[in-house]
Amino acid sequence: MPKALSYLINKVETLQQDVNNLRKKERASESPRWMNIDELCAYHPNHPKKQTVYEWVSKKTIPYHKMTKGLMFLQSEIDEWLKRGAQKSEKELLQEAKDFVLSKKGKEV
Repeated sequence: MPKALSYLINKVETLQQDVNNLRKKERASESPRWMNIDELCAYHPNHPKKQTVYEWVSKKTIPYHKMTKGLMFLQSEIDEWLKRGAQKSEKELLQEAKDFVLSKKGKEV
């Protein structure tokens, strides 16, 4: 009986350590993860070249932040952007808006 009790106590202690480790990992994953352009290229499923990412930034199609060390990307924003799929650039949206307004001129909306 003492061996069985000792065995169970050890198992409970091991389980408690595992739970504590999982909680630490969960808390660590809640903090925002910032990526530079190289990390973004490696993280993105298509592994784009830097030049492609710079084009996305210039067209404002990808979420980014300008920092003292250059461009930085927040992983949670990138994940959301990837889930939404391809987005139109600001230029494309403005052109669509202009085309819409021009098509409605002289007509009641």
